[in-house]
Amino acid sequence: MRKSSALQAEIASVLPTLRRFAFSLTTSIADADDLAQQTVEKLLTKPIPEDAVLLQWAFRVCRNLWIDEFRSRKVRENTRFDSELAQTQEVDEGKTIELQQELQAVGNAMQLLPEDQKAILALVAMQGMSYREVSETLEIPIGTVMSRLARARGALAKQLYGKTEELH
Repeated sequence: MRKSSALQAEIASVLPTLRRFAFSLTTSIADADDLAQQTVEKLLTKPIPEDAVLLQWAFRVCRNLWIDEFRSRKVRENTRFDSELAQTQEVDEGKTIELQQELQAVGNAMQLLPEDQKAILALVAMQGMSYREVSETLEIPIGTVMSRLARARGALAKQLYGKTEELH
């Protein structure tokens, strides 16, 4: 079992990456912060397998918490996406507004993806994980990772650009 102080230091070192992953799932800074906090709480209160790589374990816990939250929202909100959840902090004008609109469009398009595709896309495209790392993290075959990623990219391209070919 990892010592409490060592575990806290390890968690602190992966927190920025975990927060980015949470944002990629939620597309909302506030929701991402809440999800990251819930993940850290679980990591501190529930046992972590000795052989587990902390970052991969944290991604798995975070993803599972988000799936639970997403399912509850779906029931509560009758499956309709609230566009306010995808908005980020408002900053300067001009280019920043344009970038925010693009981010919102991508966030909206990602919300339409099935949860399994969204998680894989977030891990590969936003976290820079290899297919093998995603396969190990989510405990699914590497072929499944590749298949879901291809479908997610194709669906995003279709949503954003009206194209059916994959993004490269």
